[in-house]
Amino acid sequence: MNSLNDILNAFITQSTTGNLKVSHYPKEYLDLKMKVSFGMGAPAKIPWISFTGKEMQTSNGFYPVYLYYKSKLVLSYGVSETKEFNVSWPDEIIGNKKKIREYIDNPYRYGDSWVFKSYIPSVGDNNQVKWFAGDNRPLNSNELETDLKEIIDQYKRAASIQIEDVSSPLNQGMFYLESQLEEFIIENWDQTELGQKYDLIKEDGELVSQQYHTDVGIIDILAKDKVNNNHVVIELKKGQTSDKTIGQLTKYMGWIKKHKNDDKVKGIIIAGKYDEKLFYAAKMVPNAEVFLYEVLFRLKEFK
Repeated sequence: MNSLNDILNAFITQSTTGNLKVSHYPKEYLDLKMKVSFGMGAPAKIPWISFTGKEMQTSNGFYPVYLYYKSKLVLSYGVSETKEFNVSWPDEIIGNKKKIREYIDNPYRYGDSWVFKSYIPSVGDNNQVKWFAGDNRPLNSNELETDLKEIIDQYKRAASIQIEDVSSPLNQGMFYLESQLEEFIIENWDQTELGQKYDLIKEDGELVSQQYHTDVGIIDILAKDKVNNNHVVIELKKGQTSDKTIGQLTKYMGWIKKHKNDDKVKGIIIAGKYDEKLFYAAKMVPNAEVFLYEVLFRLKEFK
């Protein structure tokens, strides 16, 4: 599965099956990371394919993305819904573009991304997909490849400008180790100690645990205990004081206790190094624990 036509054919046909496996898709396309999602645990209402540079993540960034709204496949100027990113597509690129919520009535998700191109797929015999433009004009695979290459070229230029700008968050350490920690934990959940005891929360096939929105702020990660189903609030200490981290944890635990009717909600703080203030403060918070993360590097000779 190397050509874009093969990728999109497989993507469209698989979207109708309930099969959530994505290991057979390429991991890169035109020097960008390629990620495919049909949902987690249950089929997502809007399957997608994203293309991100090393500086970006689908949960924290901006990037080209195919969004499949069943009757339409939208190639869009995507923006993360999980985290509010500090930089986005330049105005000269998206200034006159329609947002998806202006193009599709009541989209279930991703309404704040912008439309680049839209296609109508038609699955025929032997699961071969035929493509049409919005005016029902037939399209060929070369046109689809040209469209994707164009938006990827725009993306690469936009991301490079942000990195070279000394005032940009991308240039000021936003993507250093600690800022990647949350994404790493989510993507490797089952291999962590947390994943042995707690489950991530999914709704309608979509992961909702990461950057869980509440009336009083955003929880880094919200999980549930595998045994008793109680909620677990997980906060990452990323470049902030111990007092602020403890304050956030207790605030979110209180919100979960009231709004989720969970008197046994648990709290976990994940920090990069031992902090005496954090240690003593956590002692006074019922059902709170502190974890330290370790990063192991191994050098391997290139042959």
